[in-house]
Amino acid sequence: MSSPQRFKQIYKKMTATTIKSLSTQSNKKQILPNQYFTLNTAKDVWTLTNEAASMASNNSNNKDREMLNLGQGFFSYSPPDFILKDLQRVVESPLINQYSPTRGRPTLINELINLYQPFYGNKVKLDKDNVTVHTGANEAIFSCLIGLLNKGDEVIVLEPFFDQYISNIELAGGVVRYVPINPPTELNNRVTKGEEWEIDWNILQKTINNKTKAIILNTPHNPIGKVFTRDELLKLGNICVENNILIISDEVYEHLYFTPEFPRIATLSPEIAQLTLSVGSAGKSFAATGWRLGWVISLNKELLNYVAKAHTRICFASPSPFQEAVAEALPQAKKLNYFKTMQQDYIRKFKIITDAFDQLNIPYTTPQGSYFICANFKNVKIPTDYPFPQELLSKGKDFRISYWLMNELGIVAIPPTEFYIKEHEIAAENLLRFAVCKDDEYLEKAAERLQLLKNYL
Repeated sequence: MSSPQRFKQIYKKMTATTIKSLSTQSNKKQILPNQYFTLNTAKDVWTLTNEAASMASNNSNNKDREMLNLGQGFFSYSPPDFILKDLQRVVESPLINQYSPTRGRPTLINELINLYQPFYGNKVKLDKDNVTVHTGANEAIFSCLIGLLNKGDEVIVLEPFFDQYISNIELAGGVVRYVPINPPTELNNRVTKGEEWEIDWNILQKTINNKTKAIILNTPHNPIGKVFTRDELLKLGNICVENNILIISDEVYEHLYFTPEFPRIATLSPEIAQLTLSVGSAGKSFAATGWRLGWVISLNKELLNYVAKAHTRICFASPSPFQEAVAEALPQAKKLNYFKTMQQDYIRKFKIITDAFDQLNIPYTTPQGSYFICANFKNVKIPTDYPFPQELLSKGKDFRISYWLMNELGIVAIPPTEFYIKEHEIAAENLLRFAVCKDDEYLEKAAERLQLLKNYL
């Protein structure tokens, strides 16, 4: 066989093999990701804000000044010294760097019992089966939903809501139903109070049906800063008792309240307590959001057992050193009166920012709790021809206000229509949410920078 003929034969064989290979590949089953993520491709508020802030930091207005980020709720300062010393000490123990029991380290569970027992009174005795420890409060809420929802169960969310609630419900197979917290009628005109934001009780009653499994409550509330009153909680709790609806009470800002008391829905009646799962957070309590440590407290041990089962499958156990450090820090916090001191610190921090808004005659809702404040920018005159990115044109008006504020004043805030469904976002279209979990010097710089708004009022 001549060389050309042999080459043709080899080429023909290679071509046939290649065609067969390509044909086989084309017939392979396509790998599709979870449709929840392929169908929900819009950028979230955190991504949009961070990208916009990064670009704004380099524009001509901001290139010679610091971008002041009062957007996402992360602290600009370290946790208290006593808990840092606890962490440094505990990590030196080999066993504390290993797995913890899935429901939490006994030392932390015991200290959480000591912390929460006074709220329930002498008639109720908490024990280790009333507590589960989680890898952050968000995982705690997700575990509640994964452990207790079946496909098609409905969960009521009070609007505005923390955005993670929605994905947590839907990924667990649940269906979200929205009930508004109606804003004050004079939100655009004057400083308002938390109690002026009211649950729409009529819509709540109409939303409840035989598929309603749970309601998520958040108090102190993000982003409003409202602390729900005892009467409001009792009314909500009794509705849940009448309809056998679970209550997931997100109380991560429980130590940041500025009202005479902080009512806890689980403590209002034995019947309400049996339906309630209360969620707490070490990250919010000790300025350590990166530690990702939270917990669930419930008098209903059977319900909590399913939450624990879900937690075991989601992440098995939570970081041991942080659990041990928090366990040692909780009694020290009580001895040092740490939480009361923290409240006073935040009253001062809020005053730095509210004084700035008062000077500008910018209305806001006086914070009753959390470390957020919502201010109303309706009277700020933004040029009608301001060049906004295309992706913001379909968003709420507050996204454009936020973008303008970053680019013109170098201040980052969060647009709260992200915490509403599209049909209801008009309620917050003029608002921006500011986080004051920063050191005082940083807040004073922000307050001074805000005075540049005088040119636009």
